[in-house]
Amino acid sequence: MLKRSLLVLLGFFSLQATQAQFLKKLGKQLETATNKSSSTSTGSGTSLAGLTESDAGSGIKEALAKGVAAGIAKLNKKDGFFGSDVYKLLLPEDAVKIGNTLRAIGLGSQVDKAILQINRSAEKAVGYAAPIFVGAIKQMTLTDAVNLVKGGNTSATDFFKSKTTDSLKTAFMPVIKKSLDSTSATRYYADIVNNYNKLPTTFNKVNPDLQDYVTTMAVNALFDQIAKEELAIRANPAARTTDLLKKVFGAK
Repeated sequence: MLKRSLLVLLGFFSLQATQAQFLKKLGKQLETATNKSSSTSTGSGTSLAGLTESDAGSGIKEALAKGVAAGIAKLNKKDGFFGSDVYKLLLPEDAVKIGNTLRAIGLGSQVDKAILQINRSAEKAVGYAAPIFVGAIKQMTLTDAVNLVKGGNTSATDFFKSKTTDSLKTAFMPVIKKSLDSTSATRYYADIVNNYNKLPTTFNKVNPDLQDYVTTMAVNALFDQIAKEELAIRANPAARTTDLLKKVFGAK
């Protein structure tokens, strides 16, 4: 059943045809990591409501795999960020006054172009998040898994967030830079900053770190999506789409 869930994970990722070969390799890595961790349990010890440690370990991994797949599928597409009321990226906080000032003097179209391409960069970058989670799955112990099953709410997401945030940001940085450049976001953003700094009324020159801003916002959005999926699996029986998820999260 776990293997079937991992195949579903690959199906979600296949939204990007150009990444098909990468995603195939990822699926094998995730399956290997999950099976290896589960096989370390003899299955003789019970954890809660008659579940073995192996059940708990496999169940929490399957839930996280489902959450990762759903999160990336929602964000790694056109308008995943730009068309979202929740995740749309505006200008960095330190650059808001740039946008307001330029709009006031009739340069709002430049601001709009910069915002659009910043969001396109984030949409493109989140497709490269999955391998980071493979590493976190490999590090999860059976004790971790049992505690996360019992934890409730978003305990599994919080666990992965603590394990992967720094790695995600490090991995995202070059991807974000490439995305910002390829979508012309860097150029559009530089245009509005330069135009603002040229104004005679500008006393404090501004040039916020766009790369760090987009990276942080993309990582936060991905974890928020994974948390929503975990909450659904824990609270809604209909979201437990496999026998293993029903067994593990319906046993509490």
